[in-house]
Amino acid sequence: MTEKVAAAQTARDRAAEFLISRHRFRWPEALPWLLAFAAFFLFPDRMTFGSQVLIAVMFALSLDLILGYAGIVTLGHAAFFGVGAYTVGLGAAKLGWTEPISGLLAAAIIAAIVGFISGWFLLRYRGLTLLMLTLATAIMLQEAGNLRSDISGGYDGLPGLEFKRLLGMFDYDLYGHVYFLYVLAVLAVVFFIVRRIVYSPFGQALTGIRENVRRMHAIGAPVHRHLVIAYTIAAAIAGVAGALFTQTNAYVTLTVFDFDNSARVMVMLILGGTGRLYGAFAGAVVYMVLEDYFSKLSPTFWQFGIGLLLVLAVLFARRGILGLLEQAWHRRSKS
Repeated sequence: MTEKVAAAQTARDRAAEFLISRHRFRWPEALPWLLAFAAFFLFPDRMTFGSQVLIAVMFALSLDLILGYAGIVTLGHAAFFGVGAYTVGLGAAKLGWTEPISGLLAAAIIAAIVGFISGWFLLRYRGLTLLMLTLATAIMLQEAGNLRSDISGGYDGLPGLEFKRLLGMFDYDLYGHVYFLYVLAVLAVVFFIVRRIVYSPFGQALTGIRENVRRMHAIGAPVHRHLVIAYTIAAAIAGVAGALFTQTNAYVTLTVFDFDNSARVMVMLILGGTGRLYGAFAGAVVYMVLEDYFSKLSPTFWQFGIGLLLVLAVLFARRGILGLLEQAWHRRSKS
C-alpha cells in the first residue's frame, strides 16, 4: 500500500514538474515579437495594415482557446467580435465615452457576459447542433442591430468616431504608428493570459475534454462548467479585438457580425495550426498578407487564391504551417 501511495505521489510530482516546465519561455517564442518590432521599422508606411494583422492574430487566438484546446467548434465567433466593436462604437457615438483603455475593458466585460449567457445554454449541445446554434446567435445579434438602426446605424454603421489621446499623452498619427504599438501591447497582455491558461491545470482539463469528453465525465470533471468558462474568456478576448478594430478604423458597421468574419478567422487558425498558440500568429499573418496581395492582383477573384491555399493546407498540412515547420525540424534533428 505504501508503495502505491509513493508511486502515485511520484506521478503527481512529475505531472506538476511537466506543467511548470511548459510555463517557461523558450527562445523561439520571442521570434514573432521580434518580427513585429522589425516590421515597425521596416514598413513604417504600412502600420495601419499592421494593426489589422495584429487584431486578426488576437481574434484567431481567442478562437484557438475554444477550438484548439477545448474542442468547441463554432461558426458564430464573430458575435463577440461584433459586441466588442459596438460597445466601443456606441460608447463613443452615443455616450461620448472616448477613452481607449476603459473602452477595451468595457468591451471585454460586455462580450464576456454575452459569451457566458449564450455559452451556458449552447454548450449543452455538440456537433452540428452546436454549429448551427452558434451561427444563429451571430445572425440574431446582427439582425437585432439592423432592427434598431436608429441606435446601431444599421448597415451604414457609426462612421467618424473620435477617441481621446492614448494614455492622455500620445496623439494618433496619420500612418498609424501609435495604434500599431498600442495593439501590439494589448496583444502581448492577452497572449500572456492565454498562455498561462492553456498551461495550467484548467488548460489541461480543457485538452482532456477535447480528447475524450466521456472519460472526463466519468472521472467527475465539471465538463460543462469548464467549457462555459473557456467560452466566456474567449468571448472577452474576441470583444477586445473587436474594440481595437473600431478604435483603429474610427468606424463600425454591422458587417462585423457577418458569417464571413467567423469563417475568415476559422481559416486563419486552420492555416496556422490549432491548439498551438502561435498557430494564430502564423495563420493570421499569412492570411492577411495573401489577402492583401491577391486583392491587389485581382480585386474580383482574389478569394480563389485563398481557397486554393486552404485546400492545399487541408490536404498536405493538416497540422497547419507550424505543424509543417515542426516536422521539418524533427527530420533535421534526426538526420
